Amino acid sequence: RDVRGAPGLPTAMEAREPLRDVRGALRAVLARLREGEPSEGREPFELPRFWDALGQTFQVTSQEATKLSLAFSRPPLPSTEDCRKLSEDVQNAILAVATVYYWLPKGQGTTLRKMVRDATTEVVEGMIQLTDTILNAPEESLSQEQLISTGGVWEACEQVSNLPRGEYNQAAVASALAACLGVVKDAVEEMEHALVEGQDPYGDIMEDEELGFRGNRDTYWSEADRQLLSSCMGLMKASKACLKKVLAAVKAHGKADSPEQIAQLDDLADIANEISPSVDELALSMYPPVNPLAVRLNAAKLASVLKKVLEIAKASHACPPSEEGWVQFLTGAVDHNMNKVKNFTQGQL
Repeated sequence: RDVRGAPGLPTAMEAREPLRDVRGALRAVLARLREGEPSEGREPFELPRFWDALGQTFQVTSQEATKLSLAFSRPPLPSTEDCRKLSEDVQNAILAVATVYYWLPKGQGTTLRKMVRDATTEVVEGMIQLTDTILNAPEESLSQEQLISTGGVWEACEQVSNLPRGEYNQAAVASALAACLGVVKDAVEEMEHALVEGQDPYGDIMEDEELGFRGNRDTYWSEADRQLLSSCMGLMKASKACLKKVLAAVKAHGKADSPEQIAQLDDLADIANEISPSVDELALSMYPPVNPLAVRLNAAKLASVLKKVLEIAKASHACPPSEEGWVQFLTGAVDHNMNKVKNFTQGQL
């Protein structure tokens, strides 16, 4: 029996009205998070207390998402009053999450702050998605979209347990470097696989009219291409080695006891973040048909990023004299491979 129009019971529209207001409020919180900077807290900052509070607010948000989703999963719909209460609880949970993020002072390091901000933003986005789904649901039944959105909030809230909690910014920077290393490793393996002698780089693509016959020059590497690409592979491997060594140095020697040390680690994370996009651009330009000048340009860009990483690493506290050997070796490897690329492409200029 359809009770939505019965006297004393809210229509679907009325029952969901408070949710519209809360969705607007959550969007405002999201906009502030994306633009805003945490304030420098007046109270002395305690990292363990911060992590506890953040974990608790994420947990409460997950519970509120469940309550909200259940309330709108079957008839009868919650009354306007109940919906208002549910909406308030959701809004309070999200405001608490944002407030705890704002406790984290700039002095703790930009890498750590970015990771916490990303996790916080994801939770708020998930909750907006859930309220959207409920507001757009045509009937009082649990839709597949609502289940997915609820699961999305749970997943976002669980991310807090994966945030690096070691020594302040040092753990966050190590985690960021490890993520970059993973991406670069994959790119190097993919390219090595494609370059196996005699292998067709487009072998996994079925022949079609656009690509033409397999003998088309645009779909394979000439001997000259392969010579040029071996030097590019040298640069890609140097990128992997560079990230591996910097990560090991940060884990072994990285400290976050002073603003200067924190800033040095942040600089390392920032410049290391430029390695994987540069590796990707170089790898893309290596596929046939090879334009040697485009390859040279992308190789030069990667070489310059790697030199910068090595300079910043060498000047930081994470590279005491015991680490200088590999810095020197990798600087030489980058120069050697880049010079070979220049020699192979000289005739194209």
